[in-house]
Amino acid sequence: MTPALVAVSPGPYVTIQDTGRRGWRRFGIATAGAMDIASLIFANSLVGNPADSAGLEFAHVGGEWEVAATSCRIAVTGGDFTLSVDGQKLPNWQSHSLRRGQRFIIGGAPDAVWGYIGIAGSFDIPPRFGSLATHLRSRLGGLEGGLIKPGDSLPLAAAVAPAALERRVFPRGRPNWPFRIVLGPQQDYFDPASIETFLRTTYKVTHRADRMGTWLDGPRIPHARGFNVVSDGIVPGCIQIPGAGVPVVLLKDCQTHGGYPKLATVITADLSRFAQLKPGTPLRFACIGVEAAQAIAVKYHARLAGIEHWVEDVAEEARPPPQVEPLQRQG
Repeated sequence: MTPALVAVSPGPYVTIQDTGRRGWRRFGIATAGAMDIASLIFANSLVGNPADSAGLEFAHVGGEWEVAATSCRIAVTGGDFTLSVDGQKLPNWQSHSLRRGQRFIIGGAPDAVWGYIGIAGSFDIPPRFGSLATHLRSRLGGLEGGLIKPGDSLPLAAAVAPAALERRVFPRGRPNWPFRIVLGPQQDYFDPASIETFLRTTYKVTHRADRMGTWLDGPRIPHARGFNVVSDGIVPGCIQIPGAGVPVVLLKDCQTHGGYPKLATVITADLSRFAQLKPGTPLRFACIGVEAAQAIAVKYHARLAGIEHWVEDVAEEARPPPQVEPLQRQG
């Protein structure tokens, strides 16, 4: 039998994601990729995958899954999501080796929106434009370009979990300082008083949010020169101000170009933290310069590259006794 992970009752917003589709935005192909890159890389490191391997991303709850392989190693990251296997609660941010027929359920988390399931070996699915990342609006990547549905069988690249110690990590809490932004490229469409209001205001995350972007609740930002510009390039993190004056922070599935003025851009190092904000959460912005943002980016990517060093093996005595699959059920 083809080894697989079966979606028994997945959460309502589960997709296959990796670190994103690079080098294609100039052709109109969105980056996609994990909303919280660090959490995906942690999940991969815990199960022994390369950092850019594809895992499952879910919003709010992961749902129920069944192992249809001889064995499978998983890890759940992103936040303090509940994890249980056959009714037994297990720690998240740690790998667990499961055998054929075992089911695991992932519930909600008080501290995160987006969660990740790392699977040792990842998926046996052909990449599209060099990536497995799902972009829902273009039906590109992942499993036929869409959300994972009940009954879907996700083919695994490995039929057996690797023979290695389980691994764990103790994640640090997310900082709560303001989200750092660089003004532009169309800040001249707003008068200085409007920009000052934007920087002084405490906004709130609304329920109007998905992988494409998040609308904020707070004072309207009036346009000084109208709200239409010649469409130009857009990247995740751009803060558009449409005609209604409501700030919209664009995220991983955002379009590649657009015609609303962009007041500022959230720096890459803060974007995953922003994506994990729950509806109703207050937030503020702080302006920094381009050189400061570039220096932060260098440190941020160095931290991502060093995630493997945060992960440790779980001592044998701390592990439950191994359970061997019955011979008659081995595939």
